[in-house]
Amino acid sequence: MDNARNELLSLHSGSPVTRRSFVATTLVAGFAPAVLPIAAHAITTDSNGLDAGEVQVPVADGLMPAYLARPTEKKMPPLVLVVQEIFGVHEHIKDICRRLAKAGFAAIAPELYARQGDASKYSDIPSLITEVVNKVPDAQVLADLDACVAYAQGQGIDTGKLGITGFCWGGRIVWLYAAHNPKVAAAVAWYGRLVGEATPLTPQHPLDLATHLRVPVLGLYGGQDGGIPLTTVSQMQDALKHAPGQGAQSRFIVYPDAPHAFHADYRPSYRAAAAQDGWRQMLHWFKRFGVS
Repeated sequence: MDNARNELLSLHSGSPVTRRSFVATTLVAGFAPAVLPIAAHAITTDSNGLDAGEVQVPVADGLMPAYLARPTEKKMPPLVLVVQEIFGVHEHIKDICRRLAKAGFAAIAPELYARQGDASKYSDIPSLITEVVNKVPDAQVLADLDACVAYAQGQGIDTGKLGITGFCWGGRIVWLYAAHNPKVAAAVAWYGRLVGEATPLTPQHPLDLATHLRVPVLGLYGGQDGGIPLTTVSQMQDALKHAPGQGAQSRFIVYPDAPHAFHADYRPSYRAAAAQDGWRQMLHWFKRFGVS
């Protein structure tokens, strides 16, 4: 199994994959230090009626920490993968999982930086990005998400119609994973970067995969996002017209007055109207394509 997983990683990265030791073996408690102080309007979702907490997901080279929330009384809930922001799986991402569980899903958020660094050790964003985020290979991320699907299947969770959503850094990963795993039935990307330079760790970006995408992806983006120009959204929209199958049903919703991270209710960038509408659109998208 280890050899097969390493071969998969090598296939996606185009280069040999070395085994890494895990830096983070448990999840961050509370919020990531790099986002402090926390805004007063931060949302907290309780775990009443849920089974929620940290789990350890078997991967090729060890155990990866993740947060799993699922409704207690629902048998075989459908799985939604939740892909973290640049800050790792801190309290906001855990809360997203609980919100999805309240809506009837089993939601799992793996700590995808576990081998490269511990986000709880960084109090400033530039250092976190340089020393941890930029060292995470896409191939590793895709394989870890595959491992989460396999783990969930063994926990009595329905993975036949799979959903995925992610935010910021995770929004980009959503596009990549939708192209990677044919089991994905529907995907929702929140303000994920669409274009970028090809590197050994990030060999392809969403725009490179658009014309091969068979999965319907909903993109939720801000019109005032200084890091994601609307010209790149237009490029992606044009490319998706030529996607095969249900990939051509992908669409974007752009909230004209919203900045980047408009769904992050614990930050000043939060825009309640756009965030709430985006959440409704996401749930409708999952239901429309059978993740329910």
